[in-house]
Amino acid sequence: MRKLIFMAGMAILGFGCRTGKEAADLMVINATIYTADSSFSTAGCMVVKDGKILDIGDYDALKDRYEAAHVVDAGGKAVFPGFYDPHCHFYHYGAGLATRADLSGASSFEAVLQRMEEFAARRPEGWLAGRGWDQNLWPVKEFPDNTELNKRFSDRPVILIRIDGHAVLVNDKALQAAGLNEKSKIPGGEVQLHNGKPTGILVDKAADVLKDLFLKEMTEGEAGEEELVHGIIQGQKNCFAVGLTTLADAGLKYSEVQLLQKLEKAGTLKMQVYPMLDWSEENLEAFVTKGVYRSDRLHIRSVKFYADGALGSRGALLLEPYADKSGYTGILTLSPDTFAMHCADALRYGYQVNTHAIGDSAIRLVLNTYAGVLKGKNDHRWRIEHAQVVHPADITVFRDFSIIPSVNTTHCTSDMGWAADRLGTDRVKSAYAYKDLLQTNGWLCNGSDFPVEQINPLLGFYAAVTRTDLQGNPPGGWQPENALSRREALLAMTLWAAKACFEENEKGSLAIGKAADFVILDQDIMTVPVEKIPLTRVTETWIRGERVF
Repeated sequence: MRKLIFMAGMAILGFGCRTGKEAADLMVINATIYTADSSFSTAGCMVVKDGKILDIGDYDALKDRYEAAHVVDAGGKAVFPGFYDPHCHFYHYGAGLATRADLSGASSFEAVLQRMEEFAARRPEGWLAGRGWDQNLWPVKEFPDNTELNKRFSDRPVILIRIDGHAVLVNDKALQAAGLNEKSKIPGGEVQLHNGKPTGILVDKAADVLKDLFLKEMTEGEAGEEELVHGIIQGQKNCFAVGLTTLADAGLKYSEVQLLQKLEKAGTLKMQVYPMLDWSEENLEAFVTKGVYRSDRLHIRSVKFYADGALGSRGALLLEPYADKSGYTGILTLSPDTFAMHCADALRYGYQVNTHAIGDSAIRLVLNTYAGVLKGKNDHRWRIEHAQVVHPADITVFRDFSIIPSVNTTHCTSDMGWAADRLGTDRVKSAYAYKDLLQTNGWLCNGSDFPVEQINPLLGFYAAVTRTDLQGNPPGGWQPENALSRREALLAMTLWAAKACFEENEKGSLAIGKAADFVILDQDIMTVPVEKIPLTRVTETWIRGERVF
């Protein structure tokens, strides 16, 4: 019996040799494979071994060279590199699945309240939270106050997070839990008042106080962590289902990175994550001062700052006042001197700096600070996250100091209905200028910013190419001169996204020696009519030669 087992084992090990072919784990055949390499070539067959691409090219040439243990017949479908989201909030997306009501798309504040009452019936104790409301979708496009929250939920704290994450509406119970009142002054934030009393609206750093308190309350103890882990794992499954194979998580606390490490060690974290660290003593001690951190699924070498808020909540810092709020220019959420000092420290430790900046004043501040630290062209790959409203005089600074515009094309199509209200008809023309940024800089990366937007990267691809909503409006696109080509849009969510995270040599394109991260789609997004792009579905998602969806 032992002899038979031994002979069978030897036969398996020597199979490739006896046939004169090299053994492989996987062969993908009958496909149109978009490699997204430097020549943007296509292939018909891909061979995988030990999680990496062993060969790629014409099937007739490769079938005689390799014997694969497993063959995937793509049925003529298109195959792309695994989609790489270079700016999202994966951890908090998962946390939201576990602990918050979905308020996205609510057409009125009353609809928000109804959803919260339904959610409260399912969670009868503790804090109540929801996320995704947007007053720009309501008949009255102004922030609500907390009068109704106080009436309907008088006995428990409530926090409703705006779609951009930069403003919240809370009831008085939540304000009391946080120790905030009409006298509270929070640098970089705003406690909005009416007749000398808090309305319940908190913006930017003030909103962070309540969000942090809520997360602390939700995640304390074994039961809280168990619920959070469940949400993160469900979020991972959702991401696999839309073809995402690597995510840059834009801003994590030390405790949040610790939980990802715990999930990785347990083998439940399959997603590849590039965390951007909050600047904190804990993160500095654990990671930044020790240099680049690499593990099987985590790659840590960047820090995240916030220079201003969001345009939708009027927190973006503008050079000139808002067109719809006289004399008001937004919120600066950091100290320029402290920011410059931290940037110099990050450079010394070899860490990438990624800074949220949406308004033209905030972007100018960040560009000038980066320039003062970086001195000239370089390969440190510091990024400006969102880069939404760039003053035309500042756009060449990206090129001169090798600064990466990290954009979110779905923000353009989400905001286009009201952006001119905030910026005015002249200033809005230089906003969401993705083509201008690409041509000046030579490349950019495009992330979703989920859960601010939907997790599906194909919606970002569609928005980049068409600059229309999902109904095709406005015809011809909004400010269409700043649309990207399909090739540019694909690179921005594959190879260029990987490059923005120092990973272009290991992923982002399908080439020999790179990770076998790829997706199979039911339509070819490079050739179908544009209106069909959002209808495209992922049929399979693979990470390092393992099918995860």
